[in-house]
Amino acid sequence: MPRAIVLYEIDKSFGPNILAEYYLNQDDKIPQTVLKEFSEKLGKKELANITVRKDNNRYYSSKINAESINKDNLYISFILEEGEDLVSLKSFFENIEDKIVENFSSDKKKINLFLQGALNSILSLIQKLKEPKIIKETINERTKKMLDDGKLTEARELIDLGEEIPKKLAAEVKLAEQFLIDKFYRKAKKSFLKAAELALLVQEDEIAAFLEHKGEQVGLFPDLIKESDNLHKEIMKISNDLGKIGLNFYNNYIEPIDRLVEISHIFEDHEHIEVLTKLKNDTQRASRLAKEINDVDEKIRELIKKI
Repeated sequence: MPRAIVLYEIDKSFGPNILAEYYLNQDDKIPQTVLKEFSEKLGKKELANITVRKDNNRYYSSKINAESINKDNLYISFILEEGEDLVSLKSFFENIEDKIVENFSSDKKKINLFLQGALNSILSLIQKLKEPKIIKETINERTKKMLDDGKLTEARELIDLGEEIPKKLAAEVKLAEQFLIDKFYRKAKKSFLKAAELALLVQEDEIAAFLEHKGEQVGLFPDLIKESDNLHKEIMKISNDLGKIGLNFYNNYIEPIDRLVEISHIFEDHEHIEVLTKLKNDTQRASRLAKEINDVDEKIRELIKKI
């Protein structure tokens, strides 16, 4: 589960600047080198979100859509546990981003307290998904309030559902997670959406929204994998055509490489990202060198005409 949450801005002149932060472990800290990398990748709008590994830690960051409060440079970041399911957490993060915009303040203490509450709400929801008895306890509290309010019929219905739904919900989530591990993405989507329906039955709306979002995201994986395969083929074709067309053709690599980097970030394929980043840097360098060669070639041709 996330160990920290940080709200920061990227100043065009001075770089990243932390506005508020909350750490479960006071020994944790997002290094300036990581913030700088976030600034370079996200600030230049190369990526919508990014994950960075450093010193056995995982750091995630994304840009906040804050146009409604006239902010175009707000970003959020989290320190993640190793093996954390980022696909699941992104739905939480997006929800927090919306709430940050709603509750944004120049009062640092107020925003720090908000971030603390936001991180604790994620932890509470994750615990509910892992422990059916916690959901059952929540249902019991809800039914007691219904009884106090005189809503006897609704309370009885919820009590009956509370006897079976939490276990069914936990089992369906476990099945969906196994399908995801086995890369049966369409089956995983179906199970996550079924689990979301079960959560709605016991009025766990936040859990339902989370599971629905995860199901929809997992359902995109087959298309992303297919797109990735096609982009690899496109890059190979460019490579094969390079000798026939000339050095200035290197520019054609950039667009498919950038999209592959985006897809690789979704799957957290860090080795692939590293290779693609090196490939992009080399193709950009080759493109610059090719332009220099072409410029010199033109000068040579002009001089030859004068001989």
